[in-house]
Amino acid sequence: MDQPQYTSLVDALAVVPDPRKARGKRYPWLLLLTLLAAGLASGQQTARAIAQWLGLHADELKAALPQLVRIPSESTLLRTLRLIDVTVLERALAQLTTPQTAPDATPSQVVTPAGTRLQAHAVDGKTLRGTTACGVPTQLVSLVQHGSGITLAQAAVATKRNELSAVPALLHRRDLTDTIITMDALHTQRAFAQQLHQQGGYYLMMVKANQPQLHADIALFFDLPAIAADQERCDRVETISKGHGRLEVRTLEYTTGDCAYLDWPGATHLIRRSCERHVYRTGKTTTTVTYGITNLPPAETSAALLETLWRGHWTIESRSHYVRDVTLGEDANHMRTGEAPETLAALRNSLLALWRRAGWTNIVKAGLLLVLPHLP
Repeated sequence: MDQPQYTSLVDALAVVPDPRKARGKRYPWLLLLTLLAAGLASGQQTARAIAQWLGLHADELKAALPQLVRIPSESTLLRTLRLIDVTVLERALAQLTTPQTAPDATPSQVVTPAGTRLQAHAVDGKTLRGTTACGVPTQLVSLVQHGSGITLAQAAVATKRNELSAVPALLHRRDLTDTIITMDALHTQRAFAQQLHQQGGYYLMMVKANQPQLHADIALFFDLPAIAADQERCDRVETISKGHGRLEVRTLEYTTGDCAYLDWPGATHLIRRSCERHVYRTGKTTTTVTYGITNLPPAETSAALLETLWRGHWTIESRSHYVRDVTLGEDANHMRTGEAPETLAALRNSLLALWRRAGWTNIVKAGLLLVLPHLP
């Protein structure tokens, strides 16, 4: 059965079920959801702020939304947030944003030396600090496109669990054909590598001290001279960047080595990446060395490609998490009841995706044009 396709945020919100009893309803359910999304799009961060914003813009909203007769109160908006089925909401929003990315998928694609186009996605977790300050921490794990920063999927971490427990469900049953997933060192786990390998996808995992044996074994491969009989393949690339008062020289090299020795699911290449950073103001120079591992086929791999993927991984921080925290004020929001924090995060993700689809590069200037089409 084909997945439903939505053309606007309101279309996606329309499939979220109304859990209220018939008696005492004052507002259509879809209208309440639309007003919440509109308030978030305008930069409001709490139910109180959204209610005040609705009151200040009542005339404009009533002209755009014929069903709006009276402005809902803060308590009505709070109850709405607490009643939303976040599972259905996230599923609907995923169907909204995924097809939207097809025409401009180039930023999220990488081309291998063999000419294969791979979709590059990053996995990472995020703690909603506002809820943590109130004693009820909320953690989310996201799957985000490289380049565009669009969130393709999101999963909440169960109470008293860490974010590693949410990754298998986040990737479960996804079609990972011609897809490579990048992960930071926390998510470099044998089980995740096995899952990605079995689902037909590729991975690039960073290796640090949280995997001491794997870290030591990979470092040893680069410290010892290559053995000619092993017919190892090696490659190396150096990139230089200058800005923000510093000069950075990054060197990435890989070897095929004897990956079978590591007994890591599907591993084909071992990676070492060195970053030498010189700060002009202080004259201080520092060097950091990080290791990695991937299951990309040898014919599809080059040092330049791995460097692109390595740097592309941080899209999830710069174009998703940072924008949600600073521009959309996610960390300043202390709402913590039920699944309200996850609901608000899902709505923010969809707004970012729609704004970028429309060509907005400055999210602060993005308006309501994508949020308020005519209601049916």
